[in-house]
Amino acid sequence: MTDRRTLRLGLIGDNIAGSHAPLLHRLAGRQNGLDVCYDRLVPPERRESFEQVFDACALGGYRGINVTYPYKERAVRHVRIDDPAVRAIGAVNTVLFGPDGPRGHNTDHTGFMSAYRTGRGGRAPGIVLMIGAGGVGRAVAFGLAKLGARELRLSDRDPDRAQALAAALRPVAGGMRVSIWDEPETAAGGAQGLINCTPVGMDGYGGTPLPSDAMRGAEWAFDAVYTPVETRFLVDAAAAGLSVVSGWELFFFQGVQAWALFSGAPLDERALRAQLLDPETAV
Repeated sequence: MTDRRTLRLGLIGDNIAGSHAPLLHRLAGRQNGLDVCYDRLVPPERRESFEQVFDACALGGYRGINVTYPYKERAVRHVRIDDPAVRAIGAVNTVLFGPDGPRGHNTDHTGFMSAYRTGRGGRAPGIVLMIGAGGVGRAVAFGLAKLGARELRLSDRDPDRAQALAAALRPVAGGMRVSIWDEPETAAGGAQGLINCTPVGMDGYGGTPLPSDAMRGAEWAFDAVYTPVETRFLVDAAAAGLSVVSGWELFFFQGVQAWALFSGAPLDERALRAQLLDPETAV
């Protein structure tokens, strides 16, 4: 922070040209009379490693950074984590820089729960298929346990990653059964909830992780991808009669919660939501 009315923030990730995080934080700053500088930081474009970009932020006057795909698990090694739940998740998406070093948080975890409750109220998730066990998948899986899911079926192209998440979940999963499935199409049978926590469907990663035929019989779907907001996964789910929870909701709530950590300043969430949904605010 260069003066009391300027806040320097950033986002480290790949393929983030379409991210709305800079706009969210600039608008949040505007509500509080703060000038927010929010940089997109892409290690491959800078020809640097994640660690080099991270260290440059730590030394470069940043108050904090967000971390996105594919660096959330990698970031854990470079921060102090005070929250036992975040340590168990093993992924960090928000980092604060302070005199005692960088501290890691996970607003994907709490943001997903807020997004789910906004879309589905108090209804339990039931049996859930989740495709993708990376950084955001870990946050969502721990959220599902807290939301009272009956069973979580994990499917990931990397079986070791799915097994690692299952091992981390089981001690804290309560009554939620956790199982590993090779084929998501098979795992979808009998599931109430379908979740995409892979980058498939994101701008630059076209397609869908689950054929539309496999969605029949489910009740709801969530896609962690929010650029674009209407992914093929969610379009197919809606066409199959499922209620959908957009990744935009996760983006919004994790951003609001990250803002609170970065600034400690209040927010009019209703006004912020309206501004983000109005293209004119991007000017």
